[in-house]
Amino acid sequence: MSPERLRRITIDEGKCGGRPCIRGMRMRVTDILELLGAGASFEEILKDYPYLEREDILAAIEYAALQTDHAVLRSV
Repeated sequence: MSPERLRRITIDEGKCGGRPCIRGMRMRVTDILELLGAGASFEEILKDYPYLEREDILAAIEYAALQTDHAVLRSV
């Protein structure tokens, strides 16, 4: 994981309900993941959202990976 890349992810309570966004813009990590999940390529996303950079998409993927990599606790 790249700490430098993850700096592109910002959380501001005043934007998008405090959800993780890209570089303070109103483009949520979830928005990028949904586009990728729907089959959009990096190139298509970058064409449709010219203010985004390839590193933004990679940052969204890395952030999502970190959020899902946690231990599962079970009660006994």
